[in-house]
Amino acid sequence: MKNKIIVVFLFAFQCAVANVEVDSVSNFAFQKMEFFTDFDFDCDACGCSASGGSMGYSSMLNSNFVGLRYFKQSYTSKDGIFANSPWIDENFNTLQIWSKIPLGKKVQLSALIPYHFHDRALTAGTESIKGLGDASVIVSYSIYKTQKEEALFVHDLQLGGGIKIPTGKFEEANNAGTVNQSFQLGTGSWDYLLVGEYVVKKESLGLNTMLNYNFKTKNQKNYQFGNQFNYGSTLFYLLDYNALKIVPQIGVAGEVFESNKQYGEKLANTSGDVLFSKFGVEVGKEKLSIGINAMLPISQNLSNGNMEANYRWSINLNYVL
Repeated sequence: MKNKIIVVFLFAFQCAVANVEVDSVSNFAFQKMEFFTDFDFDCDACGCSASGGSMGYSSMLNSNFVGLRYFKQSYTSKDGIFANSPWIDENFNTLQIWSKIPLGKKVQLSALIPYHFHDRALTAGTESIKGLGDASVIVSYSIYKTQKEEALFVHDLQLGGGIKIPTGKFEEANNAGTVNQSFQLGTGSWDYLLVGEYVVKKESLGLNTMLNYNFKTKNQKNYQFGNQFNYGSTLFYLLDYNALKIVPQIGVAGEVFESNKQYGEKLANTSGDVLFSKFGVEVGKEKLSIGINAMLPISQNLSNGNMEANYRWSINLNYVL
């Protein structure tokens, strides 16, 4: 209920601002502040083939770029399916090539190529996996964008869709006897995404709200990760010092997971939800920018209480196209 109240409040705030009679602002302002955020395309509850863990999908400083991003997700889960099973630490690490490339005035192509190296401290010893993850491609289209320079408020509404390609390896043995079913390099399935984002900005202050839904299909092992709904809102502010630009940000991000299935049957303790606080900063100078972000859980119910998210953080270096 608390998650729903937060989402309703954030959308109500943006709708109230959007009712002002304005329809314009300079394209330059949006190019500097465009923030296609939180496209958690192939991230499951515990980081399987994660694309960013709701940590953001684009630069806040530049709309077109290519870059390198590292992010880490920390979880604690039960090593076994019994009530007295011990708790263990799990770490999901990803090094990712990410980019956002214009295909026209209203169309943009986003691409992700991740490399994962995960580990967990089982009671029988440390287990590690590493390798290429699932590549993702998203195409977004600008439905409405304020154009006139004298506008009081800037609006940008984008809709799009994408696909996740099963380039990462799925090992059925990794799921045997463990609560965390996402200790994998990939889902082994072709998955699909619908995305929506709305940004409203006045001068240097802006608010971004996004929704996306991840449709996951069955892989060749007859295993199917549950569909996933993501939502979030981020408040950001541009500090412009001519050659140096700084953008601090703060917000919330939530994820809701349906149950996984095997041979068409729902698996117990594989659904859940989590709400994160998030904060960070991005600094840009000329063609380069660096960003740091972190997320801490506010509330969560993962795998019926058998798993807990501890934190997520990321750092990225981008080159402006």
